[in-house]
Amino acid sequence: MSTEGNFKDLVDVLQKSVAAFGDHNLFGTKRDGVWQWITYREFGRRVDDLRGGLKTLGVGPGDTVAIISGNRVEWAVAAYATYGLGARFCPMYEHQLDEDRKYIVEDSGAKVIFTSTYPIYETTREWVGTVGQVEHVFCMALPEEDEASFAHLESVGRRQPAPVAEIDPESICGFIYTSGTTGKPKGVLLSHRNIVSNLNGVARFFPIDTRDVSVSFLPWAHSFGQTCELHMLLSRGAAIAIAESIDKLIDNFAEVKPTIILAVPRIFNRIYDGLQKKIAEEGGIKKRLFDAAMANAEVRKKLAEQGKTSALVELKHKFYDALVFSKIRARFGGRLRYAISGGAALSPEVADFIDKLGIFVCEGYGLTETSPIVSSNRIGARKIGSVGQPIDGVEVIIDTSVVDDEDSQDGEIVVRGPNVMVGYHNLPEATREVIREDGGFRTGDLGRMDEDGFLYITGRIKEQYKLENGKYVVPGPLEEQLQLSGFISQAFIDGANRPYNVALIVPDRAAVERWAKENGIAGDYPAILQHDKTRALFEREIAEHSKGFKGYERIKGFDLLPEEFSVDNGLLTPKMSVKRKAVVERYRDRLAALHAAAASPQTVAAVTPGGGR
Repeated sequence: MSTEGNFKDLVDVLQKSVAAFGDHNLFGTKRDGVWQWITYREFGRRVDDLRGGLKTLGVGPGDTVAIISGNRVEWAVAAYATYGLGARFCPMYEHQLDEDRKYIVEDSGAKVIFTSTYPIYETTREWVGTVGQVEHVFCMALPEEDEASFAHLESVGRRQPAPVAEIDPESICGFIYTSGTTGKPKGVLLSHRNIVSNLNGVARFFPIDTRDVSVSFLPWAHSFGQTCELHMLLSRGAAIAIAESIDKLIDNFAEVKPTIILAVPRIFNRIYDGLQKKIAEEGGIKKRLFDAAMANAEVRKKLAEQGKTSALVELKHKFYDALVFSKIRARFGGRLRYAISGGAALSPEVADFIDKLGIFVCEGYGLTETSPIVSSNRIGARKIGSVGQPIDGVEVIIDTSVVDDEDSQDGEIVVRGPNVMVGYHNLPEATREVIREDGGFRTGDLGRMDEDGFLYITGRIKEQYKLENGKYVVPGPLEEQLQLSGFISQAFIDGANRPYNVALIVPDRAAVERWAKENGIAGDYPAILQHDKTRALFEREIAEHSKGFKGYERIKGFDLLPEEFSVDNGLLTPKMSVKRKAVVERYRDRLAALHAAAASPQTVAAVTPGGGR
């Protein structure tokens, strides 16, 4: 039985999926070393129970239920129970600043809060009657006999069931707060219609069914994880194994044998970097075999682009696949069909690498405000380096009027369709700034479309700046390319109204310390970073990864930072975006010194391929 492409609202999604896939596994959780699964039907019963429990608390249409939790079965139960009462669901991250959580709870008007851990519960229960409209706080870690436990509320609802409310597709199903790189988070209001338009819009070209399984590690508090994994896979009868942790991801892949993984580019970059390091360390015949396999895969790809095949190339491919690529795929369980990337731009180099391993890389584009999917590559219509063509029902417009650069063909990406948000909660002026009179949403992203309708992302308008010579620079692409180096964890480029660009580089500490030991460099970590040989290493790495960029886009100086950008130090948002203004403020003196040195007549040329500083 199929459910594809005909949903009215998220309650409809659950009801149709339970009816169609009742006895199939839905969620898997590892407990005591064993994966334990619940079926669609069992999940539906838990949703019914919690819906009844929430109803006894007075939750109804227009009320807000919040959750502070990582991915787990209870997260999904809480979401769908909330939808079934016509209420609004508001997720937050476990690793989020307390002041941001408190702001979100107040702004959203949360009446009930679910928490995953006791420490979070201890803090949050103090908000009852003191913060916003909070009336009840429950904890998933408490035993059922405790009235403040999630399980107890389910048991209450089991005894006092509540019917499913009539759902208006235009009604708000939830908030997702965008953790902006400046200012307070904005609550994006999404309707049932917004999200199901995404599910319906990709139904035609994503063949996912009951044979598929994912290992879930992308937070459902993020729109990409919530729509593209939780709602999408649930709507198709697929199974979702909830990863134990990022550290145990490879073990979980081997155990679950997923057919689909969804991740942000940072995860794919780690996979790429890890494989490259392992191959380089093994050296010898293994490296020569790998290089030969990749070279043959490149020839095979070029022939395919021309609509050609070669019997010899195909024979070699079978040989190399059995000897090399299949062994790499086995590390991910051996059944992986799709690697779906979103949330930021994926390097074409990384996408091409994974694709050659025999794993179909599908890069898409979207934003929280577009529910989130705007466009996607798909089987039969893909260009590596692009984010694909718009999904069904969505229109993309490139507004070139916002780019004051005669050398550029880029413009702001504007999105029109049923996926565009209702607006920002309690922020009518901010909503008017981004939603045009024709309903188009101004994304703030720069991009272009080719003659085949494939969309390419080239940067962010807010991150774009002009050098002293009038040239426009978008730092993101070079930052992402530098981070492909095995020695660079994070990169931040600065150059607004300056003669040249400079960079703050956060090294990969483990890689640098290993390299230092191999090269006889002693001392603590800060001392290693100050060593001339370390400096020379990073000059080479920056030069190598700057190939293909124009001279004015490259950097003319850099500094190595011993401390990484993180959520805890206020330099990253919970979804791991760099807070650019915060970085500039924190490292104002270092950046000023770098710019002064770069502008000095004594400073040699920029870091370029084959050159030094």
